[in-house]
Amino acid sequence: MTTRTKLVIALTTAIGMIPLGQAMAGVGFTAGDWKVDLSGNVNGFYVNSNCDSSGAGTNVAGGLACTGDNSGSVRNGLLPAAIVFSISSRQDNLDVGVTIGLYPGINSSLGGAVNTGGGNPAALQSPGIDARQAFFTFGDASWGSVKIGRDIGLFAKDAILDDMTLLGVGSAGGNAAPSNTSLGRIGIGYIYTDWEPQITYTSPSYNGFGVSAGVFQPLNSLTDGYTKHTSPQFQIGANYAWGDPKTDTLTGKVWVDVVSQRLQATDAQVAANPNAPSGFTGTAFDGGVKVDYADFEAVLYGYSGKGVGTTGLYVLPVSATGEKRDSDGGYVQLSYKFGKLKVGASYGISDLKLASGEASSDLVKRNKSGVFGLYYSLTKSVTLVGEFSDTKADAQDGNSAQEKDVIVGGIVFF
Repeated sequence: MTTRTKLVIALTTAIGMIPLGQAMAGVGFTAGDWKVDLSGNVNGFYVNSNCDSSGAGTNVAGGLACTGDNSGSVRNGLLPAAIVFSISSRQDNLDVGVTIGLYPGINSSLGGAVNTGGGNPAALQSPGIDARQAFFTFGDASWGSVKIGRDIGLFAKDAILDDMTLLGVGSAGGNAAPSNTSLGRIGIGYIYTDWEPQITYTSPSYNGFGVSAGVFQPLNSLTDGYTKHTSPQFQIGANYAWGDPKTDTLTGKVWVDVVSQRLQATDAQVAANPNAPSGFTGTAFDGGVKVDYADFEAVLYGYSGKGVGTTGLYVLPVSATGEKRDSDGGYVQLSYKFGKLKVGASYGISDLKLASGEASSDLVKRNKSGVFGLYYSLTKSVTLVGEFSDTKADAQDGNSAQEKDVIVGGIVFF
């Protein structure tokens, strides 16, 4: 098994994406009928951010480039640290598994907000713990598996898993007071997949083809007041993979996903604003392809949605009058390995369009970035990282802001 393959297995194990029954990386032992696995990562980076001056011409609501003072920080990257406990057993002709993932960070948090909002880099502070995973699975290789609990979503999952900045930082986001994750390409090439309560079925692989579908906890649109839910969120994904990385020079995969949800205003909100729509359905589609040929790798990804918003699911999805906004984007990524050194470059955009009849404002129109990265495998577990990212946010009214980040650090998987 190559160093790269071990890193990918360790990474996907750490975020709960190893298929049911497949051997896991990490530290493991057997106790009675149960196999116990422990895996995770620790990372840290020095990030220097150069920002445009704050002012009327650089205000972008929903923009992901910093403004104001330049900053330097020692912080987590796109991944927080992680320790993931997984146990599995074969019982009554079923594979049964339980996973609990705890994600601490190295940055001081503000009010326990470990991944969102600003950090609190001051004396006598401590980081928080994000318990983003808690689920169990049951199934069999003959018919698939069922997952019940909280885990990563289906929509845009592959987009973030194949983002090279998952090992680094990408766009920093809030570098002056960092939380326990950076942005990577979140909101700058894909909408964040998120971690959601769900009941999801995953089929077995049929000659490389697989399907997953589930019902998810519906999300509020906090920016627009749509917080009533009478039906779940639905997600479905399909994928096809070819080749064996152990034996084949050419390997790859293609995938498509969809997310859809009905959002409704509460009775009080309808009474307060009777002219606005009482609800809307937000739907988005995405698709991508990843190809590995020897030491060369390419990823192409895109998405399109209506009433879904940008950066996160159902963030800024509608206008003040309740009309749906269109959004789309994607990224392209190329990399090549020279022995232990992987050199990569990527470019991505996320666009948000004005709704019908909506006036121009400083609402974000486009977030875009280019990233150049160096990833050196010091050992099979330790990767040293150097990145440069150039992020720009454009508003509907012509305002813009630009951020340039220089990043040096590393990550270890176990």
